[in-house]
Amino acid sequence: MSLPHQEPLKSLACPFFMPVRKLEDGGWLHPSRLPLGGGWHGHCSAPGHEGVEPSQRELTQYCNLGYAAGCSRLPVDRNCDAVRFSIARDCGSQLLVCFVCEAGHRPAGHGMLEYDLSLGQWLSSHSDSRIQMMAECYLQSYLPRRTQASVSSLTSSTKPSIKI
Repeated sequence: MSLPHQEPLKSLACPFFMPVRKLEDGGWLHPSRLPLGGGWHGHCSAPGHEGVEPSQRELTQYCNLGYAAGCSRLPVDRNCDAVRFSIARDCGSQLLVCFVCEAGHRPAGHGMLEYDLSLGQWLSSHSDSRIQMMAECYLQSYLPRRTQASVSSLTSSTKPSIKI
């Protein structure tokens, strides 16, 4: 049985993108929905192009989104086309970050990375420095939203009851 053609998901970061600092105005309608939780400036780490700083157009169309077939620096021979992140578990001071590498719009590898908020350090990390840096950027984008969500739930659950 064949499945109907579906538009591939493009909300993944390019595996050769090395993010270094937040990109505050990338022109995205909902930057928190980007693969790393926001837009990032950075440089390319594709073989033969290490350290090249992408243009603003490349940052917004390729680097921050993955599946960068239009990027001239994307190697033909690569293990994956994009990397996806999510929080698998948020238990107080312990965060479990899930990552999935994709090749040809299919899973090509996955794993979990663990971060301890009370220690301020990774308890487990990725051996590929690019994926580890992306996980750190994802976490930097996630933590402020996590704090905002917990403050919101506190204020909404502590409303005084009024008796008439």
